[in-house]
Amino acid sequence: MSELLSNSDIDDALTGLPEWSLTGSSITRTVELPTFPVAIAFVARVAEAAEAANHHPDIDIRWRKLTFTLSTHSDGGLTKKDVDLAHEIDALLPDD
Repeated sequence: MSELLSNSDIDDALTGLPEWSLTGSSITRTVELPTFPVAIAFVARVAEAAEAANHHPDIDIRWRKLTFTLSTHSDGGLTKKDVDLAHEIDALLPDD
């Protein structure tokens, strides 16, 4: 089990993740990519990173828009695993 982040820890984490927002006990980000195939290829890259971390996001796919939701369900809220994966997702985004 991982330790839940405090409200202060969450605020600090979101400072370093400006495109992410707190929604209940999760953090979310929506990205829009240029085409559906590019979006699906990005999901595949995120899936590889998530599998390597053994921590998996909820992903909503709407054509070129992807919404990632991160929460450590087994611990009932946000943990360092979520923050780390959010940074990884941001790093995997293709350059504009």
